[in-house]
Amino acid sequence: MAKTWWYVIAAVAALALVVAAAQQLGTPDGRASGTATTPSGPASTPSAQAQVPAGFPGADTTGVPPGTPLTEVTGDQTFAKDGEVVEGKVFYGFVVVTASDVTFRKCVFRGGPTQDVRPLLDSEHARGTVVEDSEFYPTHPSASIDGIWAAHTKIYRSEFRGTVDGVKAHTGTLVQDSWIHDLSWFASDPDQGGEATHNDGVQAFADQTGVTLRHNTIDLSTTTDPNAAVQSSADELHVEGNYLDGGGCVVNIDHTPLGRPLTGQRVTGNRFGRNSAHDCPILLSTQSELRGAQGNVWHDTGDPIPAPEQHD
Repeated sequence: MAKTWWYVIAAVAALALVVAAAQQLGTPDGRASGTATTPSGPASTPSAQAQVPAGFPGADTTGVPPGTPLTEVTGDQTFAKDGEVVEGKVFYGFVVVTASDVTFRKCVFRGGPTQDVRPLLDSEHARGTVVEDSEFYPTHPSASIDGIWAAHTKIYRSEFRGTVDGVKAHTGTLVQDSWIHDLSWFASDPDQGGEATHNDGVQAFADQTGVTLRHNTIDLSTTTDPNAAVQSSADELHVEGNYLDGGGCVVNIDHTPLGRPLTGQRVTGNRFGRNSAHDCPILLSTQSELRGAQGNVWHDTGDPIPAPEQHD
């Protein structure tokens, strides 16, 4: 009888452990109430996030604050009313802004299944868009989905993960106090002619100007085979006071899509991790010149990083 009771007690204890583990696994991926439990990346996305250095944006300072009530919105949405303020929404669909001065506060952008190359939020053809304390991570990660395509847009204290690129930046884009990390790599990307995805934390485009990245954590060190934390062919690129890591070279500034020199490039006061494939903090093409390059150091030692490599 004593032996029988021992088996019963052991079985109950084992069941309790299983229930506790299931509850832990069922915890929603988002930090705010109202978000659904869904995968945040494909199988190729590393499960362990890189550690955020002290003093830089991370889980405690970006995204929707804990306890924020959120309302689910299903289906694609277009915001065409000037001056609209959108707060506390979870978008299960793709969002496009066509109006001026639209503000998103404490919102979560999840998208949906798609075969088209598109972002979770598109403000490329709007003006004065502001995004604050928001999160971008797709319900159905694929080689087709980026975080945001932005122009004349200011992004503050927001988190990007699980997309191919975090931010595609056009003229007048500011990203500040935000966290871009753990992007999704795919072996085949139709936008790359069937080759693997070229993951960038931020990509700024040719014939654009005035892209500023200030005091962000842009860390691709745990993304599979990333291209760069910052990839740019834009004039007047300012990369100021960030923590940057990952990529073939961490920052890649390339004039070749333009066929002319790039102007106004400034990469200053940044701290670099050592997880670039080519041990290369900054790569400049032959017609790219840094107008400002002071204060860039290795994060682990505080020593100055080496002079940029320069080649096409």
